Amino acid sequence: MIPLPARARRILAPLLFVLAFVPASVRAEVTAHFHSFNGSALIGRYPHTFVVFEGHLDDTDTPIHENWGFSARRVTPAILTGPVEHVVMVEEERQIARTNRHFSVTVSDSTYRRMRAEVEAWRNAPGRYYDLDTRNCIHFVGRLAQLSGLTVDYPQNLMRKPRAWLNHIAALNPQLSAAPI
Repeated sequence: MIPLPARARRILAPLLFVLAFVPASVRAEVTAHFHSFNGSALIGRYPHTFVVFEGHLDDTDTPIHENWGFSARRVTPAILTGPVEHVVMVEEERQIARTNRHFSVTVSDSTYRRMRAEVEAWRNAPGRYYDLDTRNCIHFVGRLAQLSGLTVDYPQNLMRKPRAWLNHIAALNPQLSAAPI
């Protein structure tokens, strides 16, 4: 151990004392941010919703910086007629910066792990799992929101409107204090 000069000890001691009494859950946490992408057929991206996870796990201090969305593997007219091949996708950082962050929820390590297990379940679902009307990006994000403790529903008129749907979810959960986007 390297001895510290007296001045450094005087400066660091109060800080270390305070940190010793800050609960680990305050120092390390994972936050789930719920995003929508407005999209446009003209630029080749349709409206979409996804979740960004950031923070650190409390029990291992593992850094978390990831995002997940759910989509059709290929966008073709086939998505209008029934289930098609699916993909769990990751957004690029530059795309995330251009999206709408609707609200955020801090989750425990165990909740984060349940959410990640759900991501993997959707990723590894057999066959054609994406359905525009019954299992799209909104349903995926809705399931993750439910696991985080939020109230979720799926009004039929919002199933192809990710931004409007996330605004609806924010309204169902006033504890979020999220303004509509």
